[in-house]
Amino acid sequence: MFPAAATPRRELPPARAAEGTDRAEPAEQPSGTAQDTAAPAPKSEGRNAFFDNAKYLAIVLVAMGHAWEPLTDGSRAAEAFYMTVYTFHMPAFIIISGYFSRSFDMRKDRLQRLVTGVAVPYVLFETAYAFFKRWADDDPGHPVSLLDPWFLTWFLVALFIWRLTTPLWKVVRWPIPLAVAIAVMASVSPDIGDDLDLQRVLQFLPFFVLGLSLRPEHFKMVQRRAVRIASLPVFASALLMAYWAAPRMSSAWFYHRDSAQELGTTWWIGAIMTLALFGCSIVMVACFFSWVPTRRTWFTVLGAGTLYGYLLHGFLAKGSRFWGWFDDYAWLHTPLGEIAVTLIAGGIVTALCTPPVRRVFRFAMEPTMAWAFRKDPADAARARVSA
Repeated sequence: MFPAAATPRRELPPARAAEGTDRAEPAEQPSGTAQDTAAPAPKSEGRNAFFDNAKYLAIVLVAMGHAWEPLTDGSRAAEAFYMTVYTFHMPAFIIISGYFSRSFDMRKDRLQRLVTGVAVPYVLFETAYAFFKRWADDDPGHPVSLLDPWFLTWFLVALFIWRLTTPLWKVVRWPIPLAVAIAVMASVSPDIGDDLDLQRVLQFLPFFVLGLSLRPEHFKMVQRRAVRIASLPVFASALLMAYWAAPRMSSAWFYHRDSAQELGTTWWIGAIMTLALFGCSIVMVACFFSWVPTRRTWFTVLGAGTLYGYLLHGFLAKGSRFWGWFDDYAWLHTPLGEIAVTLIAGGIVTALCTPPVRRVFRFAMEPTMAWAFRKDPADAARARVSA
């Protein structure tokens, strides 16, 4: 369904459209810009509605999944929803990130945006999370380590590494099979360790490479009415399978942060599970994309702030555990409580994606840092000529 060939240059969005993660300015967004003329959705106000909608819906599912986690021990239904959502929400994000990294190269301005938009937020939020854990969890000895990402920050490390390797994936003959082989080898290699969360970097790698290989027409294919209708029984079957698997399978398989041996099984089962989960995730991502609106909706504007929602909601997600909210309020473990938790999580992450929140935290997410980079003499010459 998705070819491994690289996207032809004439179909790529211009360079500035492919650099960012979830930046606020249209030129820095991976989720659609005014130049994405070949994307499968109508454009409004310089952005592509389809990708903004997809990112917003995915980040809502991320927040809901984190809210469901404390409920999974006592609710098989919550565990089933949890496992189903974890099959596709991060793969969908990563595929979109790969799609909008297609024209990344080692040009100065692109490397500069990679540092300011990914590396700097990682340093700031990894440090902030470490101090938050010290305070909220009464753990004064928790280390501040940039080599061991904690909780959500692994994605920034992974995105930094994946994007730096983009030129390589654009020249190899079979990028997707190679990335899958690397993921399988990582899943059976317990000696990789925890530094930079490399297990996740390598096991999620195929989704990024897949995104690099996609073309606009592939997103159009999954938007067809037949795919949308077929996705309903697929989702229903996935929920039933997850309900069956909940007491029999560890949800840690969906995190892709451990090797098979660390999960208590043999290497060959780990290889099979990695391949099987990759296939299931691709099917579920296609079903998810088929239901993403292609038109502008009330939440389209929030797609530009998903990185804000992603990193900021983690403080509440972890704080709710540290402060014992799920232990102190037993009603949260009832069906009505689970629904309430779901709605609250969705509402909070929605608020964190809004423009006012982005303005407050822009200093951490989108620093310009002109002082940190050398000026290009050619740019200075052009400026003098224009003056």
